Amino acid sequence: MSRKIAFITGASRGLGRSMALHLAASGVDVIGTFNSHADEAKAVADEIEAAGGTAAMLKLDVGDSSGFETLKTDLARTLETTFGRSDLDFVIHNAGNGILAPYEETTEDDLDALYREHFKGPYLLSKALLPMIARGGRILNVSTAATRFVLENHCAYSAMKSALEVTTRYMAKELGDRQITVNAIAPGAVETDFAGGAVRDTPELNEHFASITPLGRTAKPEDIGAAVAGLLSSDFAWLNGQRIELTGGQSL
Repeated sequence: MSRKIAFITGASRGLGRSMALHLAASGVDVIGTFNSHADEAKAVADEIEAAGGTAAMLKLDVGDSSGFETLKTDLARTLETTFGRSDLDFVIHNAGNGILAPYEETTEDDLDALYREHFKGPYLLSKALLPMIARGGRILNVSTAATRFVLENHCAYSAMKSALEVTTRYMAKELGDRQITVNAIAPGAVETDFAGGAVRDTPELNEHFASITPLGRTAKPEDIGAAVAGLLSSDFAWLNGQRIELTGGQSL
């Protein structure tokens, strides 16, 4: 029986890196994407292969849908030559930058960039990859806990993630005939370089989020990566059309 294959956007750093490493540790091979951090992407692939897995990294700007056809060609070639397969089991939409600003200070360019990276990109990329997703496959969209509660400067970012959550439910219903499940995870405050590393590198902000989280700390990338590996295991095959918060109980 061949190993399952996960396709993860933004796999070179942060949450994507953690997802790739945890999935690989659970026996899943990985095809990740990177935009501008080729060295870090290679390091992730090397780490997976050193542990006995198989990995590949492809360049992709998720905010530029004109490149999706090229990606499909590169992905099909990689699947055949590296993995001996023609399809994927898991697709995880993780990539995207954080442009955080008050409502009144969010520019049209900011809004367009957030739309392309956090809604249009995942929407059209899932559509492009559907012929390559195996029957019984899984799609996982990465949203944010800030679609449930209000965080300072998160209006436009959270609005795009809200749209992705709605799309998650519609996709789950429409793709059911192929036994493809579609879910969304909604992390809270995580110590990564997202938004300039604000949660990780600003002690006052880190302490604030820890104080409103029952478990008394902010998340580490491995908290999210481990959860994703669990959610994509056979134990959660019946999970579909759901939004799962991974916050440690932040802002209950």
